[in-house]
Amino acid sequence: MSKRVIKVNDRLHEVEAAPETPLLWVLRDALGLKGTKFGCGIGVCGACTVHIDGEAVRACVMPLGALTSESVTTIEGLAGTRPGPESMHPVQEAWLAERVPQCGFCQPGMIMAASALLSRDPDPDDRTIDEQITNVCRCGTYPRIRRAIRRATGRREAS
Repeated sequence: MSKRVIKVNDRLHEVEAAPETPLLWVLRDALGLKGTKFGCGIGVCGACTVHIDGEAVRACVMPLGALTSESVTTIEGLAGTRPGPESMHPVQEAWLAERVPQCGFCQPGMIMAASALLSRDPDPDDRTIDEQITNVCRCGTYPRIRRAIRRATGRREAS
């Protein structure tokens, strides 16, 4: 066990954990940020997707010791700091408008992956969306996810 300071959602946190502890467990167990989900545990399904310096990363396979001075953003930190729908991220607004969630379990990771994609490519086509959003949704909401991503870009055509 070692103590270290990490920046999560623009706040510094001192955590005590072994360097090999996955970031996912630090976020959920040490910091109480339960929006990041445990899915497969091997970095495939994407339920645990967070941003590190704006890039989508699978937190279940990211050891705490691999973090340097990066800034971690979770689904709780994606929107503004004010409560309520007025501070939602455009991807979150689009998710609601397109009624993407069914069971909802994978949605935080999906939204984090989509927002990272849009920060790199503000107008991705369907092929790019399909190639870049590799998260798994057991409910099969992929057409709604594509529509929500297009809505977040300002495009609203049907898929």
